[in-house]
Order: sequence, then structure tokens, then C-alpha cells
Amino acid sequence: MPTLFIWAPFFFRIKTFWTIPLPQEGMATIVANYDGPLFLVVAKSFYNSGIIGGFEFSLPSEYYAAHFPFFPLLIRLFSFVLGFPYAMLAITVLSSFLAVFFFFKLAGLFFDRKQSLFLAFAFSIFPARWLIVRSVGSAEPLFIAAILASFYYFRSKKYLWAGLWGAVAQMTKSPGILLFAAYAAVWILPRLRELAAAKAGQWLKHLNLTQFLYLGIIPLSLIAVFTLYAFTYGNFFAYFTSGDNIHLFFPPFQIFNYSAPWVGTFWLEEVIFVYLIGFLGLIRLIKQKKADMAWFVGIFFASIIFVSHRDILRYSLPVVPFLLIAFGEVVNSREFKAALFFLLIPIYLFSLAYISQNVMPISNWAPFL
Repeated sequence: MPTLFIWAPFFFRIKTFWTIPLPQEGMATIVANYDGPLFLVVAKSFYNSGIIGGFEFSLPSEYYAAHFPFFPLLIRLFSFVLGFPYAMLAITVLSSFLAVFFFFKLAGLFFDRKQSLFLAFAFSIFPARWLIVRSVGSAEPLFIAAILASFYYFRSKKYLWAGLWGAVAQMTKSPGILLFAAYAAVWILPRLRELAAAKAGQWLKHLNLTQFLYLGIIPLSLIAVFTLYAFTYGNFFAYFTSGDNIHLFFPPFQIFNYSAPWVGTFWLEEVIFVYLIGFLGLIRLIKQKKADMAWFVGIFFASIIFVSHRDILRYSLPVVPFLLIAFGEVVNSREFKAALFFLLIPIYLFSLAYISQNVMPISNWAPFL
């Protein structure tokens, strides 16, 4: 439902809303938002450099190796019914529904139904950057839905399903491997004392690897993606040579280098608040003894401090649902509900303004249809 409110001014070609001027290209504005058209290129070409050359973007074919194949594959499958642009939006919307649904299921393991419903409502619109990515063509909703589903099944001790959903996350975006790293830490570290006291021949028994092997589907799916690249690009490691798509830099906190190519501004104080909330949420998860969530948030958050990109909040979105659970009691308080109600209009206005300006220039739509 929130997505329909976001789409409405563009669909009806409203010239201005609340004094904000809006483009008059209709739903083309939604479809053209970054990085939707790039995923459409992958969906239509599936990394075939000959087909990629038919699009107007002056990008080398290896650039698209950074756009993992599962989301484009779903677009391709649904395109037979809806066409490529609207198939992309349909997959995004369905993935967003799954993300909210599995967040509600996961929250239900810690809160009662009424509290979980409000948490799910808050997650459906907050933060605004999340509302934006689930209203345009984006892989983030599918990625986050798969992570939440995997966590729900991991918590329910259904490790095969946790592994399968983890594989969906991995084949959607490269940071999916961090999910496996978190599971490995949760599985192995508590057993280190037992392993130290046991003979090497008994380690398999103590680790109970039969169940853990299901989670091994996650790194296997990453190998499958790289194997696809070996066939299409002739380079198993094409992802690592895809250009400036990997925004990890050493030392940390290089986002404050205003001269960096994907930063380009010194107006960055809100980044400090992103770090603050992430760190506080991690501490709360540790205190609440939610070890699996704490490990995932900790590992993911550690990677975020090395990201040098102005859109740091988009990179941080996978940890947002876990932070909402960490602060669940606060979110369910009357004070937070009042604040969220107050923020509804600012969130909506920011979303409209952002989407109206975050558009890739496309002069010829024919190759995308």
C-alpha cells in the first residue's frame, strides 16, 4: 500500500506536490530510477556482451558482473506476462511484501502479535530510504526478504530452508556471504571449548555438521554465480574486476573524504547518526543474547564502516530490521508511535523528491521493452 501512494503522483503526472516539482514522464520515472535499468540490461542480456552493447549506457560488459543474477532472472521469467519494466516493478513489490511478512514472523518470536504488527508497519515505511528502494526497481527488497526468511528458519531450527533462503540472498547480492559468516560464528564459536577438550576424531560429532552442511548451500550458491561468470565472461572472478562497483576502502570511514568519486560532498553529518544507531543496536542485541542477529549485524556493520559511498543508508538497509527488533520496546512505545506518525509526511515528501531526481537518463526505451 505505501508503494501505491508513492507511485500515484507519477502515474497521474501531477506537476507539483506540496510545492515539490515532479517530472512528467509518468511511470517511466519509477522504472528509470537507479539501478533498475542496469538490472533490466542483465535481465535481457544475461551477461551476453553482444546484447549489452545494444544499450545506450557506455559501460563495459564486465560492469554488470556486480549485478548478481537472481533478481534479473526473476524479471526475465515474469517478463513473458508483464514485459521487462513492469516485471521488474512486480518482483520488487512482491519481494517487499515477503520482506515485511518474514519480518513480522521473525518479530513474532520475541514480541506478541500486536507489538509485532506495529513493528512490521514501522518497517514497511521506515527508514524512508527503504520505502524508496521498495517502490522502484531494486534488488534490495528481495535480498532483505531472503535474509529475514533465512533467519526465521534458522531460529526455527529448519536449517535446510535457512540455507535455501540464504542462497537466494547470496545469488541476489554479493554481501549474502556475510550471512553465512554469521551462521558459522554462531555454530562454531560456542563449541570451541568442547572442541579443545575433545579428540580430533570427535570434532564432527561436537560440531553436528550434518545440520550445518545445509547452510553450506550459501557459499555453494556464490560459487555457482562465479561459475556463471566463468562461462559468460571467461573470468571466474569477474565480479572483482567489474570496475568501481565495490566501494570498500581502507582505512575505514573514508566516506568523509569529500573528494571520493561516490561521495562528492562534505554535507555528511547524518552518516555519524547511521553509525551511532547501528552501534547502539548491536550492543542491545548482544545484551539481549540474540547471538545470531548480533553476529550478522556486527559483521555487516563492520563492513559498512569501510564503505565510501554517499548513499550509506542504502548499504545499511539489511541490518535495519534487526535494529528494529533490538529497539522493539522503544519502537512500540507511545512516544515512538507519535514520532512515526509525525514523520509520515516528511518521509513521503522525501521519497517523492528523491525518486524524482534519482533517474538514469534514457533516450531510447526500445531495448528495455
